[in-house]
Amino acid sequence: MKGMSQDEIDAFLKAPRHAIVGTNVVDGPPHLSPVWYLYENGRFHISVPTKTVKYRHLQRDPRISLCIDGGYPDYRTVMVSGKAQLLPQTDPLQAEMRWRIIRQYHETEAAARRYAEQVRDQVAALIIVTPENILSQDFN
Repeated sequence: MKGMSQDEIDAFLKAPRHAIVGTNVVDGPPHLSPVWYLYENGRFHISVPTKTVKYRHLQRDPRISLCIDGGYPDYRTVMVSGKAQLLPQTDPLQAEMRWRIIRQYHETEAAARRYAEQVRDQVAALIIVTPENILSQDFN
């Protein structure tokens, strides 16, 4: 198995891919869920509704894992672990990053605005993850 260089990892993570986030359950297996993210300056930004299980888990235990897969036929994967920093909806960075994440996952500004309108009433928090460990695989 070949790993990726830091430049290759950075380029891979900047594409609009899904990340599978793992949070810690009190007594049981990890909770896994797909999320959109924005990777910038070596950190992941993830906007999540505050009513989600992953948000509640992170309030109790900030340890988090992410797995970003290239998807067929791209046989690359980056796995990350670290601690989550939670910013409330009232933080100005949360609103900015929420919009930037939404925009990244829509082909047009109009489509992004339609989606943002659909979710505007959801109370959301921003999760910022600075990786403590990164493992990459490149089977291409």
